[in-house]
Amino acid sequence: MRNLPEMLSGIDVLLNELNSYRPLTKSEVNRLREEFLINFTYNSNAIEGNTLTLQETALILNEGITIGEKPLKDHLEVIGHKEAYLFIEELVKDKTELSERVIKDIHTLVLMEQRENRGVYRRLPVMIMGAVHTPPQPYMVPVKMEQLLNEYTKNAEEHIVKKVAKFHLDFEAIHPFIDGNGRTGRLILNLELMKHGFPPINIKFSDRKRYYNCFTSYHTNNNPGEMILLIAENVESEINRYIEIIKMANDITEGKYPEEIQEDDENQEI
Repeated sequence: MRNLPEMLSGIDVLLNELNSYRPLTKSEVNRLREEFLINFTYNSNAIEGNTLTLQETALILNEGITIGEKPLKDHLEVIGHKEAYLFIEELVKDKTELSERVIKDIHTLVLMEQRENRGVYRRLPVMIMGAVHTPPQPYMVPVKMEQLLNEYTKNAEEHIVKKVAKFHLDFEAIHPFIDGNGRTGRLILNLELMKHGFPPINIKFSDRKRYYNCFTSYHTNNNPGEMILLIAENVESEINRYIEIIKMANDITEGKYPEEIQEDDENQEI
């Protein structure tokens, strides 16, 4: 495992570098945001069993097209996830503190297809298939959620990547809602990262086995390290991606071109 303190320190350095560049235009930012939203919605829903492909997800989000032979539930999950992501963007702008009300509001948008369960803590015991942990009984959920939020706000000095990783592990362990916990949890994760100036991350469907193993490691060994590392790697990757995009845009604005373009221009002059 990589040295986490050094990695987190390196992430802060990268974030400072990202913030030092001339920002993208509003239209450029919107384009990147739309691209991220499609990928994030597809992957977060796919982790939970949604059958829509990336292309189908894009068609629903961008064109409002209904995909034949795919369940209505899958379509509503895409639309609900989009609405929830737009909502957390507003929460970031307003610097809204995380609370039970905020979490329930996010869940209400996520669970568009189950009106009776939206934003309501579960009233039934649940078991997570294949998990080594059993979520608490329903009557304990409000207590556990209050404790979780108190603990989260108490650790003000801890690095946000560590904080959100631990919060995500414990939130999913409580499993406060009858459905939609994973999607809601990953939206909360991004809400808190974005409030601290980090770009949102996209835990990919292809990494779901590693993602699930992070929960197993936590509940078996009381070790949040694997989840912290997974989130840190995703944050690092996203910042580097944004840096490359912004550097390229700035170079083009300043009349600097990639070497291969310069060589083509020189060849044409000859």
